[in-house]
Amino acid sequence: MFLTERGNFIALASVALVGVLAIVLSAAPWLARSSTVQRIIREGQDATGQTTLRWAVVLLFLLLAVASRFGLDVVLGALLAGIVLRAWTRRFNLDTAGLEHKFDAVGYGIFIPIFFVSSGMTLDLKAIGRDPLRLLIFFLLLLIVRGLPSLLVYRHALAARKRVEMTFITATTLPLLIALVEIGQRDGVMLPATVAALVGAGVLSVLVYPLVAVALHRSAPLTPAEAGITTTGSAAGASTPPDSLGQPAQPGAN
Repeated sequence: MFLTERGNFIALASVALVGVLAIVLSAAPWLARSSTVQRIIREGQDATGQTTLRWAVVLLFLLLAVASRFGLDVVLGALLAGIVLRAWTRRFNLDTAGLEHKFDAVGYGIFIPIFFVSSGMTLDLKAIGRDPLRLLIFFLLLLIVRGLPSLLVYRHALAARKRVEMTFITATTLPLLIALVEIGQRDGVMLPATVAALVGAGVLSVLVYPLVAVALHRSAPLTPAEAGITTTGSAAGASTPPDSLGQPAQPGAN
């Protein structure tokens, strides 16, 4: 509802309608109970036809188009496509793990590079050059707003050094910023200079913060205790001289 272009009531109604459509699509496998259809889908999922992958892509673009038609952000359409696809895989007893690996290959090999290339082409470097301080402020704010909460959230689960490393990892972001600035610029509520600074800060966060986290991790390697390795009794064994067979001598042994 936050990302929609319309009023709150219309946004809520649009979300409800798209959700109903997702429920209907989820029930489609139960309506098509033909054993022939199920056999074709299962046999073609790893063949040249790649039936599951192709139908998943069709489902994705269908819900993306529907979400966009109702004025909703395409992220909602992608999320609903994943929910519907999960119902389909359960109904047809498909190899979910194998399908996820295929999605990784398609996503990281095609769609995500296109996304970053298109985002880089629209980045206004001149606006950043005119006001670099704004970019640096957003760059630091990403670390404060997105990174520092991990110091508190994981205080009982991770050591202090690990939480510092995680702070720089969780501070990285780019896709969400691009989606938000696109909507803000389209609605006229965000200045072009702010758009360029936000996207530029996101690019810097992806490039710089992970390197800082890796450098911190390498500069202070894990101790056996931090790695979960127990060393109980090692001190006693080290102080006992070995016997003639190379084994530590037992207390009281001749």
